[in-house]
Amino acid sequence: MISFMNDYSEGAHPRVLELLMKSNLEQNIGYGEDVHSEKAREYIKKKLQREDVDIHFIPAGTQTNLLVISSFLRPHHGVIAADTGHINVHETGAIEATGHKVIAMPGKNGKLTPDAIQKALDYHRDEHMVKPKMVYISDTTELGTIYTKAELMAIHAICKKNNLLLFLDGARLGSALTCKENDLELKDIVNLVDVFYIGGTKNGALLGEALVICKEELKEEFRYLIKQRGAMLAKGFVIGIQFEALFRDNLYYELAEHANQMAERIAHALNAMGYAFYAPACTNQLFPILPNALIDKLSKEFVFSVQEKVDETHSVVRFVTSWATKEEDVDKLIQCLKQQ
Repeated sequence: MISFMNDYSEGAHPRVLELLMKSNLEQNIGYGEDVHSEKAREYIKKKLQREDVDIHFIPAGTQTNLLVISSFLRPHHGVIAADTGHINVHETGAIEATGHKVIAMPGKNGKLTPDAIQKALDYHRDEHMVKPKMVYISDTTELGTIYTKAELMAIHAICKKNNLLLFLDGARLGSALTCKENDLELKDIVNLVDVFYIGGTKNGALLGEALVICKEELKEEFRYLIKQRGAMLAKGFVIGIQFEALFRDNLYYELAEHANQMAERIAHALNAMGYAFYAPACTNQLFPILPNALIDKLSKEFVFSVQEKVDETHSVVRFVTSWATKEEDVDKLIQCLKQQ
């Protein structure tokens, strides 16, 4: 079976593994204070074009979301997110288990808008309800769409006006940054949000996310919070080494670009066959609407997820490509689609 289920089915890119093996018998300082983690921070800061940020390496995406939101909100605060947002639908209530309500608002193709944020603020007016204090967005979104620079600037403006923290989940940030329609760079993001992370788990690393704290007031004693919430690895250098490998050159971008290119080939084929998409196709997640009979046929040779029913004869499926997706596997999928 060929998998288009997700972008974390494979291990790590060979160049990441190579550096892990090369440093395997080194004796490194623990807890992310090693030379490899420092090198990785230096490389990332060069891409950000800012030195005044704090960078912490966290094992996983949900853990990073939980750490950030629970650390920066007071007990009566809530976080505004798109109704399709990862913290709302894919984290088993992790955020709300901490006592912080996720204020889910309708999104536009998975994206949160300033109007939706304003509606949430208008509704939560007094102390009888939770107080919105943070806005959570992800790039790419759960539907594979991306934020433009203008859209992020507009969200930044409403957050600044209303004293809201802006947190960007970058689990698939590589895919967003290398999308052909994208006009955002890391140097833009770091100046428009208060905190964000660069995902490694879904872009060539074995595991790990690079959390970037941009707002000065959020930096103090954050390592205490990392430790308290179980996110500080004794062997933190294992994540640092991987980000060193990903960012010492353009490997991080090259891997994401490959994933996007493989998805683009599938999207072009689907468009040529006249199939519609549930959300615009521009990154490594595709959401075509296919006949159920074709879905059954594809399921015999490929692994992918069926998202939801559209009508009695059609459903939305999700195809995901990765840094490791083979061209011949894409060819096989396209050929099978043509042989319906």
